[in-house]
Order: sequence, then C-alpha cells, then structure tokens
Amino acid sequence: MRYSHLFETGNIGSLTLKNRVVMPAMGTNLAGVNGEVTEHQIAYYEERAKGGTGLIIVEFTCIDYALGKGMSNQVRIDEDRFTPGFSRLANAVHKYGAKIFVQLHHAGRQSNSLLTGGKQIVAPSPVACNAIGEEPRELTKEEVKELIQKFIQAAIRCKAAGIDGVELHAAHGYLINQFLSPNTNLRTDEYGGNFENRIRFLEEILLGIKEKCGSDFPVTVRLNVDDFDYGGLEVETSMEISRYLEKIGADGIHASCGTYNSGDKIIESMMFEQGWRVYLAEEIKKCVRIPVITVGVIREPEFAESILAEGKADFVALGRGHIADPEWTNKAYEGREQEIRKCICCLHCIQTVNKNSHVQCSLNIRAGRELEFKEFKVVEEKRHVAIVGGGPAGMETARVLAIKGYEVTIFEKDNKLGGQLDLVHTPVAKQKMNWIIDYHRNELERLNVDVRLNTEATVEKIKALNPYAVFLATGAKPIIPNIEGTQLATVCDYEDVLLERKPFQNKKIAVIGSGMVCYSVTRQLAEKGNDVILINIPTATGEKVSAPTRMMLLNRLEKLNVEIIEGQNVVRILPNAVVIEKELTGNQIELEVDHVVFSMGTESYNPLEEEYRQHFENVFVIGDAIVPGSITHAIKDGFEKAFVLESIVSKKEVKQFTGMI
Repeated sequence: MRYSHLFETGNIGSLTLKNRVVMPAMGTNLAGVNGEVTEHQIAYYEERAKGGTGLIIVEFTCIDYALGKGMSNQVRIDEDRFTPGFSRLANAVHKYGAKIFVQLHHAGRQSNSLLTGGKQIVAPSPVACNAIGEEPRELTKEEVKELIQKFIQAAIRCKAAGIDGVELHAAHGYLINQFLSPNTNLRTDEYGGNFENRIRFLEEILLGIKEKCGSDFPVTVRLNVDDFDYGGLEVETSMEISRYLEKIGADGIHASCGTYNSGDKIIESMMFEQGWRVYLAEEIKKCVRIPVITVGVIREPEFAESILAEGKADFVALGRGHIADPEWTNKAYEGREQEIRKCICCLHCIQTVNKNSHVQCSLNIRAGRELEFKEFKVVEEKRHVAIVGGGPAGMETARVLAIKGYEVTIFEKDNKLGGQLDLVHTPVAKQKMNWIIDYHRNELERLNVDVRLNTEATVEKIKALNPYAVFLATGAKPIIPNIEGTQLATVCDYEDVLLERKPFQNKKIAVIGSGMVCYSVTRQLAEKGNDVILINIPTATGEKVSAPTRMMLLNRLEKLNVEIIEGQNVVRILPNAVVIEKELTGNQIELEVDHVVFSMGTESYNPLEEEYRQHFENVFVIGDAIVPGSITHAIKDGFEKAFVLESIVSKKEVKQFTGMI
C-alpha cells in the first residue's frame, strides 16, 4: 500500500480506528434553531463517514446554552432532550465503520451579548478579548463547579447516545483555554494563580468524565500549543500541560493554536504553507506517549503520510479538506489522488458561517446542501452541450454535465484552462490556484470532455455539434475607470503585468486598486526592481480579502519597499504622472511615474449572447459573464445550472408552448 502509515489502524484509548485520518470539529450552523441535530447535519457528517474518514469529531457542541454559546445555530448537548439527535448522528456515521467524538465547548469571554440574550459574558477573570470588545464577568467559584458538572453531564449524554468519545475544547481562546492561560486567568482562588490551579478546571472535568463514563470511554483534549497571543500559552507551558494530562488519564492531545486575537492562525488563509503548524504537534509528541493529532493546512496524501512516517504525529486531521472533498480518504486509499478536490484556504466556509449562513464551500457546492443535491441524475438520451470558456465556471459546468452523461465540448481561445485563476502569481496562493485547475483538468480528461484550446467558438463550429444547450462562460475583463488619461500609452491593466505583455523593469510605477490580484501585481513589479507605489483604494475584490490576510500582504509589500498610499482618490493621469486627491481635504498632488497599472477588479465580458440566441434555443450565461464575482460565484453558478439543466430546459419549453396556444 502506498500510504501504509496513513491507512494502518490506530488506537485512542481503548478505541481502535480503521485509519489515521481525522475530521476535526468545525462549526457548520447546520443545527436547528434550538440547537438540535438536524437531518441536514446528519447528511453532512454521514457523507464524510462514507468517504472513508477514520474518526469524525462533531463540531463544537454547547454545554451551557445560556452563557456559553459560540455561534447562533450552535448544536447543543446541555439537556437530555438533545440526546436522541446525537444517537441518530452516531448511527449514521457508524454505518461506514467510522468512529465519532463530540467536542464539548464553552465560549467564555469569546461569546458576546448578542448570543447570550443581552446577558454579560463570563470568563475566569474580567479580562476582555480584544477581538470581541466586551468585558466579561468573573465566574464565581460556585459557577465554576457548576460548569465542571455541565461538561461531565454532556459527556454522559454523549455516551448514552452511542458516541465513541469526547474531545474537550481547551484551545482557540475558549473557556478552558482561558483557565489555562496566565494572560486570561487572574483568579486568586484554587482555580487560578500557579500552574496546578490554572489546570484544575480542566483536570476536574477530565477526571469527572472518567469517573462517570468509565476509564474505557476516550477523552481527548484539543489544546493550544501556542496561543500566539501576548502573555498566553507558549510551547514550553503546553508541553507541561500535556504531560500532566497524560498523567491524569487523557487519551490523546489534539495540537492546535491561536485565539480570536490571533484568528489567522486558527483558520488560515491561502498565504500559509501546507502543514505549517505540524511542528506544534511534533513538540508535544516528544513529551507524551498518548496519541497526538496534528492539524493545519494538510491537503495532500503524500504530505499526510510523511508526517506519520517521520513520527511527528500519530493522526492527521483534515478540516476544510473534508469540506472541499468528503471522499478525500477513499480517493487516497484507492490511489485516485488526482481526483481529490483540495481546499485552497479561500476562507469562504468560515465567512459564510460568520454571516449566520450554513457552512458553504467555494469548490464543493454540495457542502451543507447534501440533501438538496443527493445524486446526479444520468440522462437517458445522449445529447451534446457546448461550453464557451475554460475558466472555473466553464470547467465546473463541464464536469457536472459529463457526470450526468452529456457529451461536452469546451471552446477556450487561450492555450490553457483556468481563466482568471491563472492570474494569481503569489507563490503560495498560486500553488493553491493550480490545485483547482489541475483538479478540473484531470476530471475533464477522466470524464472524456472534449477540450479545444486555442479555438474561437464561432457559431458555425457550435452548430456542427447540434447542441442541446450552449453555456457562455466568457468571464470578465479588467475594469478601467472613466477618468482623464486612461487612453495614454503609459496606462496598463493587471493582465499586462501578470501575462508579461509589456516589459516593466527599473521603472517608477503606480498600481491602483486593492485585492489579491492587485497585491500580487504590486509584488511582482517590486521584485523585478521597479520603484512601486500602491494607491490602495477600495474595490469590490478588495472587500473579499479578510482583514488578517490584507494586513499580511501589505506588510510583505512594505518589506519590498513598496510605498502604500491610502485615503486618496485618483482624479486624472498625465503622460508622466498620476494626480491623486486626499479624500478628507480635497488637496491634490502629482506623483511622477513612468507607468500606471490598474488592478481594480473586473467587469462582465459577454460579447456572444445576443448573436447566439439568434441561432440556438437553449443559451445560458454563467459565472463572471453575468456578474463579476469570486471563484465561489463562478463554480456555484456552473454547478447549479448544470445540475438542473433538464428542468430549466423543460420549463422553458413549456412556457414557449403555452405561449403558442
């Protein structure tokens, strides 16, 4: 077997897992309005179990709904009435030989008054979390003891429901983490102060669960090895905590990091290297004999295997990788690595959850919608579909239609697939964009899609296919604002830079815009020895970049000596200068430059629709060709329209028929 370490059995306490692949806890917002397990939630987890995962850890589960919530639709286990839902969930997962844990959670100071119905949030000490901005109330000793019992009772309910074990959430700045950290635990009673007192809260929870549920009921701890937060936990202290937890009976350590104040370390953007925080698990592995689970941007089977083979951890957890591809494990086991749809760390999943939607994925449109898209209905009659454009929308449309049994032809005028995805040049992000292109290219080949590169989609060529439908995925083009001087020869767009249409070296260049592509353009120009000014102005694409990622990218540009100007409007362009105006005062200044590069996003490019509707009955415009958006929008639009194509066409035909009566 190629991945012998990844697919050998492993033990957590007395529990044997069929492989070393773990799906860690991730909030989904799929619970019901009262915190109950829903059918959508069961379907979501069942699909990951069916995909071969050895252990599934159910998302953070509330043990104190009044004051401990961390999410609006958080699943809960604080009352007996929620036990049957977990029993149904356990049964669904067990059908496929997977094991299931529940992560027990209390948000502490990282809740907020909106979630607690206006009540003041609570914590070990009245130390506010900067990311929340609300001062918590210090828990009384009696409340602390009550919370210990609530954790224990939650574990008892889990065992009664047939759950295989529990994970105590002592990471990410939540309540148990707050007791452990000297930065957030300033108590003067037996639950604060020195190491023994700070760990007492966790210790009494763990020992209580073992006493009530039995020594053979596994209890693991999700532990911050490094808070990456001033005055918080660091590696040395967390190693001491791990040794102590092993001594008192913990069955495993799930090594993690970060709090809400350092949230970019918890859910990483695409700027983080694969496996960047494996070293944290490796440090814990040095000091304990119980199993250690590692996590953090683990995407490829070869990489996961190397972690285990080198003894850096005992299990590997793939979080967002399981959202993007629930069949990750089976595909790796069967040697179908090229078919794995790897997560690109675009953060769409967490952004949707933070907006009180259910979890969604840019690449896997079925995520959280498994009941909505149960199966791909294969068409009985062989029909041809033509797709114009080989960007993300066109490729996803072709993939879905081919699965459904259509004969599909893609016309792409460029010499490669990918569209706008090819324009990302930042090395780490570029690697992840290539994952999308490579996945779709391989799928199109596997599904026998006819891909015609360097080919203009003329009406005559498409007519020759006698198509059942035509999809226009012609994408978008760069936005050039309507200001004086944009017609000058010194003015360029981001494609001129990224596709190297023009030479830029040892020049003074102003880049105008914001967003991932803009920052990539700026970096590329600076690295080629140009003197670059970034006039960072708000754009729709810029708004899609998370604040931590934006800060990281701008810091990197500053290290390349890029001058960054904010709070200015561009009013006109001269042959050797750009004129900017301060937003607050209206004062104007001229910046001498050799070139001006616009990177302000895109606008729809749809030159074919009018003509095509004169020749073909079923013409559909998809992706950026309708509304410029994101990878998410393009793939979602392509997937959904391809999935329901027959229904769309039949409704159209009915409408046309009734109009003739």
